[in-house]
Order: sequence, then C-alpha cells, then structure tokens
Amino acid sequence: GGALPGWRRGGGLGGLPALMLTTAGVSAVGPWGWLGLALLLLLLYPLQAWRDAPLFPTPPEALRGLGETVTLAPGAAVLDAGSGLGHGLLALRRAFPGARLQGVESSLLLVWLSRGRLWRGCRREPGHPLEATCQVVRDDMWARSWAGFDLVYVFQRPESMRHAWDKACSEMAVGAWLVSLEFEVPDVTPTHQLRCPDGRFLWIYRLHRSRDSVAGSFGR
Repeated sequence: GGALPGWRRGGGLGGLPALMLTTAGVSAVGPWGWLGLALLLLLLYPLQAWRDAPLFPTPPEALRGLGETVTLAPGAAVLDAGSGLGHGLLALRRAFPGARLQGVESSLLLVWLSRGRLWRGCRREPGHPLEATCQVVRDDMWARSWAGFDLVYVFQRPESMRHAWDKACSEMAVGAWLVSLEFEVPDVTPTHQLRCPDGRFLWIYRLHRSRDSVAGSFGR
C-alpha cells in the first residue's frame, strides 16, 4: 500500500496517448489522427472511468494462496470489479474453480477483448467450463450493486480503497470478502494478508460492519 509506485504513477499519467505518440511520432499523427486517438481513448476509457485505475493486468500468480486462505462454498458468486482484459478473472478461476465469476468493466472494447480471452482460456482447460461460469458485463463498477456477491476483487488505486470499503459494507452481506491487490483500506485491519510472488501484498478483508453502520457514508 502507501504511495503509488513510480512505474504505475507514470503509466497512469502518460497512458495510451504517450504510447501511441512514441510509436507513431508527433508529426505523423495529423488532425484526423488526433481525432482517431481521442476516439480510441474514449473507447478504451469512457469518461466516467478516468477516476479509476488505468489498465494494469493482474499478474498470473498474484492470487496464489487466496483459495486456501478464503473458503467459499461451491457456486459462490465472485466479482472482479474493473475486470479490464480478464487477467483477474482467470486468476480468480484458479483460486476458486467452483465459483460463479462475473467481471464488470466500463470500456466496451475491453469487454469484447476480455470475453475473447476468457473463451480461449476455457478452451485450454476442457475440464473447467469457464464459459458456463463466467460472464463479463459492461457497466460502471461503482454504480453497479455488489449485493449478492460472496467476494469482490479489486486492483485499483490507493485513493479508491475507502470508497470500495464503504461500498462493500453498504451493499454486501456481513461475512462476505473484499480482496485488494497492492493497496489496503486505510485505517481498517485486514483479516488476512498474503505476499505475492512479485513482492506486493494481497489485502483480504472479511466484512463485519452492518449496512446501517455505513448508511449515508457512501456516495459517488
């Protein structure tokens, strides 16, 4: 947790425009090129998603040990809030092979790409019909209700974590789980903490606050 790492802060500030300018060159873009870049940026990151974390995929082994630390019943509902290209959903599937997974992502392009990625992933694992137990929907992760989910996974920003905690406490049942890669909820003691293979932490919280205790504290 703590301050945003330099590589991630730089990526968030530069983002897709810097990448495209580096590869194409400023002089080669032109007016129509700039329009195309702007439209592509809006397709990747709708305006309402600009307050959220940029696209940084969940590493394949980041959730290793989560399934042994958190016990979920077969058929439990698990949400990847801000699912991007589907890397987190594949990692969640490895942690909870019997769960019903859902990803919510505001970018239509990323929803399309992640659905293709998940379809290819389930073809490589014929014993695990991922296509039957996982769906990705286009929506605002903050506007869509988290009610009914047994576990919600986020890989966001430090500034988003209090917001995520309040939303989880407002909408999820007592005893459900909030799991965050890299960034902890400020002033809340985690139930478990795992160190990922790359050295960052996985923060695991079991919800113990009633919805009434946070009434009125959650807002967009």
